[in-house]
Amino acid sequence: MSTIKIDKKIAKYRVQAPAGEDASGGGAAGVATPGVAPVLVVAPKSEDNVIWMHEKLERPDVLIGSTYKIKTPVSDHAMYVTINDIILNEGTPHEQRRPFEVFINTKNLDHFQWIVALTRVISAVFRKGGDVTFLVDELKAVFDPRGGYWQPGGKFMPSTIAELGHVIERHLQSIGMLKRPELDEHQRKLVEEKRAEFEARSKQADAFSKSHFPEGAQLCNKCSTAAVVMMDGCMTCLNCGESKCG
Repeated sequence: MSTIKIDKKIAKYRVQAPAGEDASGGGAAGVATPGVAPVLVVAPKSEDNVIWMHEKLERPDVLIGSTYKIKTPVSDHAMYVTINDIILNEGTPHEQRRPFEVFINTKNLDHFQWIVALTRVISAVFRKGGDVTFLVDELKAVFDPRGGYWQPGGKFMPSTIAELGHVIERHLQSIGMLKRPELDEHQRKLVEEKRAEFEARSKQADAFSKSHFPEGAQLCNKCSTAAVVMMDGCMTCLNCGESKCG
């Protein structure tokens, strides 16, 4: 009998019966029948070299990073959040970009201890691998007991930690770990209609507010200007002179 060298991982095996016989018949389970050669099924090797994120993965000399600026009204100094990513399985069909570490830099040293602690914990979670997107919801749910603040553009932030959660969320969306929220066609059309309606009302209000005629003046039927006021017991337009008294 010739010797067969197996240099791959054996996933399972089955017994190949001679022609006309059932492979399940003859012999106990797991025991090869005399004269019947076992056929080894070898696991595919395409997945053997795939690298997944884990805590023992060594840090490369160069990482790809993105820096985000956080400027809050509760502090005179801005915070700069840098998130570095590692490229796994580069140049292969399994290539993926994953967050590896985070750094926060600021001139404000009042909260230096919790900033260092927070960056170490978040970086450790990143290097642990798996689904790290839960960090976003956890950070965004932190509320400052002194109250939050409004961002430019009208978005409310309950705390500085919550804004850090929004920064991480934006970064995970940019590398494809989170999906960007999008409106469907019906919702987008409804929002556009409501926005156009609101802008039309705002333009009309602005036109009246910029008028140099007295506040509370009524609309003139002749010149269509809000300039009709009561004068000497008669409604008179201060723009065109139209009067109910002739």
